[in-house]
Amino acid sequence: MSQARHHGGDHRPVRPFLDRVAGAGSPARRRAVAHLAAGAPVLPVALVSVVVCADLADGAGTSWLPLLAAGPALAATTNGPRGVLCVGSLAVALGATLGRVDALTVRQLAALLAPLAAVTLAGVLASVLRGRRERVLAAVRSVAETAQHALLRPVPTVVGPFQVAVRYSAAAAEARIGGDLYALISTPHGVRLIVGDVRGKGLPAVGTAALVLGVFREAAHDEPDLLAVVDRIERSLARNLGHDDFVTAVVAGYPRAGHLEVVNCGHTPPLLVSAAGSVTAVEPDQPAPPLGLRALTRHTPGLHTLPFADGDQLLLYTDGVTEARDGGRAFYPLAEGLERHVTHEPSRTLDALHEELLAHVGGRLHDDAALLLIRKPAASGSSLTPAVTARPPAPAASAPADPARCCS
Repeated sequence: MSQARHHGGDHRPVRPFLDRVAGAGSPARRRAVAHLAAGAPVLPVALVSVVVCADLADGAGTSWLPLLAAGPALAATTNGPRGVLCVGSLAVALGATLGRVDALTVRQLAALLAPLAAVTLAGVLASVLRGRRERVLAAVRSVAETAQHALLRPVPTVVGPFQVAVRYSAAAAEARIGGDLYALISTPHGVRLIVGDVRGKGLPAVGTAALVLGVFREAAHDEPDLLAVVDRIERSLARNLGHDDFVTAVVAGYPRAGHLEVVNCGHTPPLLVSAAGSVTAVEPDQPAPPLGLRALTRHTPGLHTLPFADGDQLLLYTDGVTEARDGGRAFYPLAEGLERHVTHEPSRTLDALHEELLAHVGGRLHDDAALLLIRKPAASGSSLTPAVTARPPAPAASAPADPARCCS
């Protein structure tokens, strides 16, 4: 307080009112004034003003005053209880004043003001209830965000030898979480990743996704064989899922340089982007049922090994991307879009794809959608290898100095 007085009172003993309210040395006051201005019932007051002006300008004797009730009714949808009460009080005061101007009888004036007061009280109650619902919704969103961060952990931009980018959109934007799942971790057996889609929606789908990711993260570290990782997920789902529930998924691993392993369990095929920019769908050699349904069929998943050189990229995704439709019911062409937007930076590629996908559907997806892109950049230390291998021949220059070898 003493500093504020020192900086504000030496040269200007008398300060205007506005300077005292929003002076340069009072950021707290400026924030308070800005907060009040943001919550002020500007539109309801403007509506009341229009009604008053119409009543004053009407020379035919028709009363516009009953329309004053629209002011507090509108305030109930946009402002808090205090704002509704202020607008209602203003409307009642102006109605009483203009009623006398319009020469209304006491009975007519009471018939006018009673509905205004009733609408104001009802608006205050509605505003209180709306505020409670908004607080509950904010709490639910906070919990959903926390659950999403716990379930779908943030993926670093670099994992092992790969550049990585992820984009996820839940169809239920208010919940911010859905049934699609993804994970990418570095293990003693190489980098391993999974992208999947749980049948159904809502909390049951979220619970199943949490189960799959938990088993995957444990098995990926424990099992040296990628098929064994898939088997552990299958056994866990068989014990915990219902007869009609299942999960489609692609599980991939990078056990050694230049080789990528892929196991597809009823999921959409990943897209392989070569260093030259061509896009190819990685179809499974041995089709397999989704996770959780193996007991109903005789098919087991197979391991598909493909070369993965420097500059190659692999895009894994869920069917919320490829089944997104535009106004003409046309599906989004993901392969063509990837070929158009692919760059050496996975994050830029997915940004462009995600924007094009939203534009294709008109701004909002109707199903959960996940995109995970990995890229194998060229090894930064590869240029040092020739220099290291060129050193051993150097001592051979002194070999001719051996006298025995020269004389023989």
